[in-house]
Amino acid sequence: MSQTVTRALRLLAELGEGDRSLDQLAELIGVHKSTVLRLLQSLEEQRFVYRDAAYRYHLGAGLFALSSLALEQRGIRRTAAPHLAKLNAATGQTVHLAAYEGGEVVYIDKYDSRHPVRMYSRIGLRATLHSAAVSKVLLACLPLPERQRAVSAIDFTPRTANTITSAQALLAELETVAAQGWAQDHGEDEAFINCIAAPVRDASGLVVAAASILVPDMVLPYEQVLELLPQLLATTRAISIDAGLPAQSP
Repeated sequence: MSQTVTRALRLLAELGEGDRSLDQLAELIGVHKSTVLRLLQSLEEQRFVYRDAAYRYHLGAGLFALSSLALEQRGIRRTAAPHLAKLNAATGQTVHLAAYEGGEVVYIDKYDSRHPVRMYSRIGLRATLHSAAVSKVLLACLPLPERQRAVSAIDFTPRTANTITSAQALLAELETVAAQGWAQDHGEDEAFINCIAAPVRDASGLVVAAASILVPDMVLPYEQVLELLPQLLATTRAISIDAGLPAQSP
């Protein structure tokens, strides 16, 4: 990738964290501010950034439009939407849809809980590979050699006292997930959060996404979260059928 493109992408990533001044951006990416200004001017022309009256830069509407187009190109998101909305309405809990791409698990849709406690997760955010239930589902469905390569690349930083912290333990967990057809995160990614996830398949039977229900333990205890599993499995089954999976498939 050219240096110019790399720097432009770094600017967008920094602005994704919040508005910045020209001096701040130059310092953050380690480039003279005249160079940063030229890059920002090019990005402004494409509406990827804009400058406010206080001379601070923000992500622009052109980037939002581009991200919307990227989401629209994910057919499974469109197929899953009515089913996920129904699951969200029935349970009142946060519902996610995630996909595996380029060695990462990314949230591609989200339906917020109706409870006051809301989750930090958002569309486009990466899920932690060794602790999030959606990640376990998607890794478990990879061919074994690819699964092993993916796990070997993980930095097993503990997120909580319950986080899996070794490749051996995660591979064993993924075997269980593959066998039972669903995964759980029992306070592994965030100490006060429990989550269950299940795979979504396409017409060929390949797993193309994972759907999850995520609940703070102050709303429901772990045991009651597990009681939502039949509803989640029915939902992922319905999505898969709408995506072309034969109704008689296991």
